[in-house]
Amino acid sequence: MFPLAIILAVAAYRSDTCAVVYATPLAVGGWLVAAFHTLLYAGVIPEGIEPCGVGPSCSGADMTVGGVLPLPVVSLAAFTLIIAFLQFATRRPAR
Repeated sequence: MFPLAIILAVAAYRSDTCAVVYATPLAVGGWLVAAFHTLLYAGVIPEGIEPCGVGPSCSGADMTVGGVLPLPVVSLAAFTLIIAFLQFATRRPAR
């Protein structure tokens, strides 16, 4: 998500709608990773299928925002909104 922040900030500053071409694949890739982590957090994917065993668990209780929202779900929602806004930005207004 961090490269998206830079790309989208520069594109917004320059009013450049062509950045959608570069930002959309990054957002979709991030969405796929966030979806995997959300499924892992929800217990749909067993924790034994983790891509690596180092670091904090994606399904742990400490992976929440404010003790309520799971961080993987927040990430998935953020990527979903970014993709939706990028698709909205590519539409031309009706004349």
